Amino acid sequence: MKLALGPIPYFWPAERVQSFYREAAEWPVDIVYLGETVCAKRRALGLSDWLALGAELAGAGKEVVLSTLVLLEAESELSTLRRICGNGRFMVEANDMAAVQFLAHEVPFVAGAQLNCYNHETLAWLAELGARRWLPPVELPAASLEAILARCPPALETEVQVFGRLPLAYSARCFTARHHNLPKDRCGFRCRDYPDGLTLFSQEGQPLFVLNGIQIQSAAPCNLLGAVDELAALEVDVLRITPQDRGTAEAVAAARAALAGDGEAAGRLAEAVPGGWCNGYWYGGAGMDWRCG
Repeated sequence: MKLALGPIPYFWPAERVQSFYREAAEWPVDIVYLGETVCAKRRALGLSDWLALGAELAGAGKEVVLSTLVLLEAESELSTLRRICGNGRFMVEANDMAAVQFLAHEVPFVAGAQLNCYNHETLAWLAELGARRWLPPVELPAASLEAILARCPPALETEVQVFGRLPLAYSARCFTARHHNLPKDRCGFRCRDYPDGLTLFSQEGQPLFVLNGIQIQSAAPCNLLGAVDELAALEVDVLRITPQDRGTAEAVAAARAALAGDGEAAGRLAEAVPGGWCNGYWYGGAGMDWRCG
């Protein structure tokens, strides 16, 4: 199995993003996804910047994929999307059907998890349009994935997120701006103040969600590194790690060790990423649950 580094979901300054990918160029990952997937207002890096980063990472031996927005709301966003899809060098991760429309029968692409593929018929259709890899929705349990893969087009690769907070929902409203009683159009980029998102607690004080602009994430990072053998048995091709403010390098190292047969790798990760994990969706339970072993 290959190891992938997903796109950064948070709004980090351009210098932080560039520094992060300079470090990632030395990490044992095979695939790196680049681009803004959450909010079109986050323009710290433009397409030319992402392409330059992609060229550097490709020079370091990484497969580079450009990721697209999940929720498009304006003609200007469609124009940017068209430019990404027509970049002429790198594969694209389509996170909205508008991207699929631009890419269909023209450029091979990755079908992102937000396309919500729940059956083999949808996957066969996307493969006909040019999809070469797909990500199942984060809430899909292992048993359902097994049933889908049994009838999945053989040439279509499967990628599963194995570490990082889960993207649960998107909205036209910006949750971070609302938290600060600001309108979305005059948000002041307050999400920049939360490089790991803004934790939302239940009335009992339990971490419940993380607010990240228009995106809601799981409060606890998903951790499926203990299920590497199960993923291998399902013939999953790629394992994805979603970047976080802290512990991403350690998660990559742990994933690589787990792939090499180190059964203790996932447990050692607790020192770098404290606060608990979740894996309930994978086992058919509540997403926020944690099942050991």
